[in-house]
Amino acid sequence: MKILRCLLAARIGALSLLLSNPLVGAEPQRPAPLYADAAPVMAWEKLREVKLPNTVITSVTMEPAENAVRVTAVVSHPPASDRVTVWVALPLKNWNGRFRGNGGGGFVGGNPGSLKGPVLQGFATAATDTGHEGGSGSFALDANGRPNWQLIRDNAYLGIHAMTVVGKALTQAFYGRPARYAYFVGASTGGRQGLMEAQRFPDDYDGILSGCPAINWHRFVPASLWPQAVMFETGTLVSKAKLAAVTAAAVAAGDGLDGAVDGVIEDPDTFTWDPAAFVGTQVGTETFTAADAEVVRRIWEGPRGHGGSFIWHGLTRGTDLTATAGTDGDPLVAKPFAIALDYFRYFLVHDPKWEGTRMGKAEFELWWNQSVEQYGAVLGTDNPDLTRFRARGGKVLIYHGTADQLIPHRGSIDYYERVQRHLGGAEATAEFARLFLIPGVNHGFKGAGPTPVGHFEALVRWVEEGKAPDQIEGEVRDANGRLLRTRRILPYSGSTR
Repeated sequence: MKILRCLLAARIGALSLLLSNPLVGAEPQRPAPLYADAAPVMAWEKLREVKLPNTVITSVTMEPAENAVRVTAVVSHPPASDRVTVWVALPLKNWNGRFRGNGGGGFVGGNPGSLKGPVLQGFATAATDTGHEGGSGSFALDANGRPNWQLIRDNAYLGIHAMTVVGKALTQAFYGRPARYAYFVGASTGGRQGLMEAQRFPDDYDGILSGCPAINWHRFVPASLWPQAVMFETGTLVSKAKLAAVTAAAVAAGDGLDGAVDGVIEDPDTFTWDPAAFVGTQVGTETFTAADAEVVRRIWEGPRGHGGSFIWHGLTRGTDLTATAGTDGDPLVAKPFAIALDYFRYFLVHDPKWEGTRMGKAEFELWWNQSVEQYGAVLGTDNPDLTRFRARGGKVLIYHGTADQLIPHRGSIDYYERVQRHLGGAEATAEFARLFLIPGVNHGFKGAGPTPVGHFEALVRWVEEGKAPDQIEGEVRDANGRLLRTRRILPYSGSTR
């Protein structure tokens, strides 16, 4: 069992790191420097002597390949004895005058490997483990099997804020002047972290790039086990081959409705193809059945409570179902999504051995209610009141693929529309926050649709030059990287849905 838990933790960690890169397919340009003379004012070794509250600097090293100095610091939050590790990289030459914070993925707060790209672009930059090592959610339980609220809060929001405070302070100490602008960049959990900063610590960042944000964590993460509950309740496990085949059939049925045959369902939110049309189709040695169609239909519909009440959004037609409706083996056995399984085990059920494969709809609804009540205010990151962030001139660019197989994009629509209602409507919101929906791409912004490019540069222009992004660019490339076509992606207004 210990070996299995280690393998699961490794699997979660690898997935978390994969999902933390928001600039897939892009090669950011080096921003123009903001200071004429941005040379360090101290020897890099002296950074170890910088004194910061509740912070111990544990190492200062030179990285010749980056022409930068790396600092590792550990932050605590008395009276707790927590340890939030912060990594900071500072260019020795050509600092561009900006600070950049980097996000994580899954339960991973962040990693030092994310600093290399930004520091080579001239940024002072930082990342953090948000108080725990590895990609497992086991940090949420203490040694006595009780919720470890300090580490939960560190992972939810305190760790990123601590990273930002330390990173900015070391930047100012090293160069003798503060960063003129600060940016946060993240996708998945990193996207959630960025929006958490806007909600809780609006003075930390001038611009936030938030990809496929894992906001509504207390809702969409437990919703990732809804497919397992449906399969258990109906007694029908659907194979990976069948799920892939019915997804391909949905894409074939929806492709071309916009006049372009490109493998993309342009608007999956209004596409209503019924999997009953696929019943009787041979998939390898299997036959797609009416029972299979019912499972798929309920997954697309999304979690429902007693009496059919809405709980949360489902995955759209054309989206890969195999991550959350996982099955494996012969005979088939259920294979729950690892991050959701960890969330149930360590945050809700408090049992590391809980398997989640025999949970019906009624039990699912009870755990769902507990998640909303217990973690909404801590991990939810769905507060639409961005008044303070807007008032201090902050800008946020959110982007989300409509074929996201892990975080339904309709959760981002739901949040953005609530921000609009709270802050005076679509036009008032668009002055500081914009949402871009990318058709036909998944959680890693890959797929038949366009991969967004240049979106970070668009955010920088918005913050520093006041040029709001009326569009972002998308590219479709083949397996060899050859550019096939480009596409303009317009911001979501909320007025047409």
